[in-house]
Amino acid sequence: MSVESPVPTEHASQDVHLVEVNGRRIYLVGTAHISRESVDLVREVIEGQRPDAVCIELDERRFKALSEQKRWEGTDLREIIRKRQLATLLVNFMLASYQKRLGGKLGVMPGSELLEASKVAKENDVPVALVDRDVRITLRRAWSALSVWKKSMLLSGILSSSFDTPDLDEEELRRIREKDVLSELMEDLGRAMPALKRVLIDERDGFLAQKIRDTPGDCLVAVVGAGHVEGMKRALLTDEPIDLDRLNEMPKGGSGFKLFGWAISAIILGSIAVIGYTKGPEAAGDNALYWFLANAIPCAIGTAIALGHPVAVLAGFLSAPFTSLTPLIGAGYVTAFVQVYFMPPRVIEFQTVGDDIADTRAWWRSRLLRVFLVFILSGIGSMVGTWVGGAKILSSLLS
Repeated sequence: MSVESPVPTEHASQDVHLVEVNGRRIYLVGTAHISRESVDLVREVIEGQRPDAVCIELDERRFKALSEQKRWEGTDLREIIRKRQLATLLVNFMLASYQKRLGGKLGVMPGSELLEASKVAKENDVPVALVDRDVRITLRRAWSALSVWKKSMLLSGILSSSFDTPDLDEEELRRIREKDVLSELMEDLGRAMPALKRVLIDERDGFLAQKIRDTPGDCLVAVVGAGHVEGMKRALLTDEPIDLDRLNEMPKGGSGFKLFGWAISAIILGSIAVIGYTKGPEAAGDNALYWFLANAIPCAIGTAIALGHPVAVLAGFLSAPFTSLTPLIGAGYVTAFVQVYFMPPRVIEFQTVGDDIADTRAWWRSRLLRVFLVFILSGIGSMVGTWVGGAKILSSLLS
């Protein structure tokens, strides 16, 4: 039997929900990840209930990063670039920076209530279960679920928030955690980006619920973000098993994007070949040279504007005409890799990136952020060159 029960008087709070499933009691503590009030509530519920286990909305990687206070220092940028995950890392930095600045205004750092849950559990000899999906899988699934247009919208929104000065107090956070406001926020996200909501909220609601269900014990306390509570309650009350293997699948590369990339390559090379056949080798050579320079020069200029290393500028100039003909790797990844090799970021920059990212000048001053600038601006230059060069070649073909 599965029911939602009234919360005991000593824990009466709109942020604490009691779900009884097959004789087990599961307390869902909905928190705001930057709230002092949430930290205090977590301690109160765990000490009051002395549960058989405490479930925390973290995966192993995020828990280690938070608990060791060394979230980014061990990041191997060259490996990140090899796996083409630089854009994902940049999004991570931006979101972490916004949360840090918001939490700083309230005197509590992001994730403090999750660490508090672990700390209180340890003090009371209660086992801790980390029940969230690997953050890398979540981000990869979320990114692959979005169209190119939606990705652009998301990145622009995150970029603008990186330079915002957040202005929320505990009263505003309390309002945001209220059920009706959260429902409204989830509905807004679902309308704007249903694919993103499905991965970040709906899938994780089910994943968290199933991992909690799999945790041994008759009384459990689960500390999760308030936005997950309603979906988790529905999943727990339904009491139907959820396939975690399916939710853990890493998305495959977008075949449509690759086909589009190869199609561009075929059109450009095919057009030059036809020009050579109909107008002679000299015309074909002129168009090939135009393609090379149209790609090489904007990419090199973008890298130079980012104050990239001279070798990175040269790498962009030489690689862009060829990377533009394949969807396997972009010029931005080539220039970023060379930039990291010749100007590796300092360890201190990983520690200060949360503050630096909100300072426009720091993007050129910090070696770490300059890697991202090189990646972005050289990639934009290469993209511009592709369209300019392609338009010229098609114009020559049709004239």
